[in-house]
Order: sequence, then structure tokens, then C-alpha cells
Amino acid sequence: MYVGVLELDVLLGDVHSLKQKRAVVRPVVAELRRRFEVAVSEAGNQDLYRRTLVGVAAVSSDAAHVREVLEACERLVAARPELELLSARHRMVGPED
Repeated sequence: MYVGVLELDVLLGDVHSLKQKRAVVRPVVAELRRRFEVAVSEAGNQDLYRRTLVGVAAVSSDAAHVREVLEACERLVAARPELELLSARHRMVGPED
């Protein structure tokens, strides 16, 4: 079994309150869940209205599949015009670990 984790540090565009932040982040989280069947959460910077940390996790018996899914998730977030992807960090845990 392989578990992949992706942390996305994101700068939000024209957002001036936590309520507006939720209105931008929720659809992104929902789309990642729906399209890729991964676990997703706003995992950090909840008190900052222009920054967020989105955590994504995927599990599979094939390491290559986990990498493909997480890379597709990263591309989806990077392609959103209302977001600026500042950094992405990938981690993989497998049977050898």
C-alpha cells in the first residue's frame, strides 16, 4: 500500500474576509474530491484570509498511480485563475518505510 500526501500553499486573489475565503476554497476542495476521489482539507492558515494550505491524500496499491493523481491535483489548483500556487510539497509512504 502506498500513501501520497500533497501540501499546496496557496495565495488567494481578491479576497478581503474569511467569508470570501471560504467561498473560494470550498469549491476547489469539492472539485478535487469529486474529480480525483482523494481526501482533501484546508489544513492550515485558517485565520489568514488571503492564504491557505490545502492538504490532499491518496492511497493505492500502485505508487505510480498515487503520483499521477497528486500531480493532477496540483495541476488543477495551479490552473485556477483566482488562485496562485506558491508551493507544492509531495510525500510518499510505502511498504519499505
